[in-house]
Amino acid sequence: MAELNTGDGGGKKGGKVRSKKSGSKVDLTAMVDLAFLLITFFMLTTTLSKPQSMSLGLPDKEDDKNKDKPIKVDENRTMTVLLGDNNKMTYYMGLLATPIAGPKEISYGKEGIRKELQKRKKSVLEYTGNKDKGMIVIIKPSKKSNYRNLVDILDEMAIVDVPTYAIVNDFTPEEQKLLEGK
Repeated sequence: MAELNTGDGGGKKGGKVRSKKSGSKVDLTAMVDLAFLLITFFMLTTTLSKPQSMSLGLPDKEDDKNKDKPIKVDENRTMTVLLGDNNKMTYYMGLLATPIAGPKEISYGKEGIRKELQKRKKSVLEYTGNKDKGMIVIIKPSKKSNYRNLVDILDEMAIVDVPTYAIVNDFTPEEQKLLEGK
C-alpha cells in the first residue's frame, strides 16, 4: 500500500512539553489506480498517425503478343524527365532528336521543375483543347539517381496534377550521354 508520511513528530519548544501527535497518512493507492486507468484509456482511444502514400497504377503482366507492339504517344504532349546522380535533373519536350523544348538541366522545387510542369501543362492543354488529352510525363531515373529524387518528382506530379506519367528505366544512348554531360 502506498502511503505519504508527513513527518510532524512533535518535540520540545520553548521548554513546554507537548503531547506527541501521530503523523498523518494519506493513502495513494486510489490515485495510482486512477492514473493507470487514465493512461490506459488515452492509449486505447488515441488514433495514431497514418502513413501517407501515393497510389501508383502498375501495368498488367505482359502477354507475348503485346511485347513487340510499340506504343505511340503524341510527341507534342510528352515531357521526358531524366534523373541523374548528384541531384541532377534534365528535361525535354517531344523527342530527343527533334525536341520542342530543351534538353535543359533544371532544379527541384517550386521555382524549378514545378514551374516548368505548370507552364508545359498549360501549353499542352492549349494545343489539344481537350482536358482528357493532357500532358504525359515520362520519368527516367538512372541507376546513379537516388530514391529521394524519384519521390520528389512524384510529389511534383501530384502537386501539379499531371494526369498521366510513367516511370521508365530504359535509356537510349543519347539520353545516357545527356545525363553524363558529354
